[in-house]
Amino acid sequence: MIESWRWFGPLDAIGLDEIAQTGATGIVTALHDIPYGAVWTRQAIAARKAEIAAASDLHWAVVESLPVHEDIKRGEAAGAARLDALFANYRQSLANLAAEGVRTVCYNFMPLLDWTRTELAAPLPRGGHALRFSAVEMAFFDVHMVGREGAEADWSAAVLTGAAALAERATDVDRDRLLTAIMSGLPGAYDRYDVAGLRAALAPWAGFTADDLRASLARFLAEIIPTAEELGLKMAIHPDDPPRPLLGLPRIVSCEADIAAILAMQDSTANGLTLCAGSLGANPDNNVPAIARRFADRIHFAHLRNVAKEPDGSFQEAAHLEGDTDMPALVAALLETGRDIPYRPDHGHALLSDLGRTTHPGYPLIGRMRGLAELRGVIAGLSHRAG
Repeated sequence: MIESWRWFGPLDAIGLDEIAQTGATGIVTALHDIPYGAVWTRQAIAARKAEIAAASDLHWAVVESLPVHEDIKRGEAAGAARLDALFANYRQSLANLAAEGVRTVCYNFMPLLDWTRTELAAPLPRGGHALRFSAVEMAFFDVHMVGREGAEADWSAAVLTGAAALAERATDVDRDRLLTAIMSGLPGAYDRYDVAGLRAALAPWAGFTADDLRASLARFLAEIIPTAEELGLKMAIHPDDPPRPLLGLPRIVSCEADIAAILAMQDSTANGLTLCAGSLGANPDNNVPAIARRFADRIHFAHLRNVAKEPDGSFQEAAHLEGDTDMPALVAALLETGRDIPYRPDHGHALLSDLGRTTHPGYPLIGRMRGLAELRGVIAGLSHRAG
């Protein structure tokens, strides 16, 4: 397995020189400054690759991500000419990545929102803080702040009761903090909406179903996977985070059955999976090590992190070897593939000198380095036992 590290490019507060000191060698990054749907030129890719290579022995291991434009997810509603242009641009970007030797591409198919949390700095018992998703806070946001029609049907009675109580006591500061946390998960994490802007952004998705989104994904894969095969690229879809519909938006990469259906849409090794332990682990029905074993030949990238779930659907990021997923069993399943799968420690706790340092939410230096060290130890122990 290849130790990797997510780097958000020149805007990242953590420098390549610091990443090199963690021991990781693979960089996971993207060209975040290029608008969605535009072509990634070979020159821009080469420049980023050279920037990475200039820092010690680092190399660009995985693209995370080459974004899928929202119009592709909306499918036919976007119009045939628009879709043809977007698919052509995506294929050209893939060709340019392949020409520069970058051959693993992580992407997601979540409409509008990417990963979603309601708190970015939930305090930990021994100091530091973590990302957290509260079902009550999300329901409060959905029902009482956004005021989405029919939102109540998506939440349990107990969660709605908690959301109503929160609505009674929430201050403007509380509401602003919650909006900021949820907006931090927008793709690229650079754009933001206020509540009115979010309502407007949600409007085109009204009535859009999970089957509609599956049809859009099937069309995307039909357009892209043959090109990826020709270029020797591996596409790796990222699971939904969290693995449930949010704000009326369907999500279709949330469980083992979803993954099986997606991989069957194009029966090719180029059509693969990013095994995100935290995203899948937030679904109580998922056995993440079993999922890894079932789809072992189609896993091209792994995000290794852990979450602690709660009965109402809430969860909090746990330390990498804690939480509800048996991380050693998952790592063992990945090692059994015999392939050099790039993996990265995902979403660390903010610890020690991380505190007060402005980094991307969930991506501190010390917390992720702790996670990498723990995962490195698990891998070394399992490899020694196998030997």
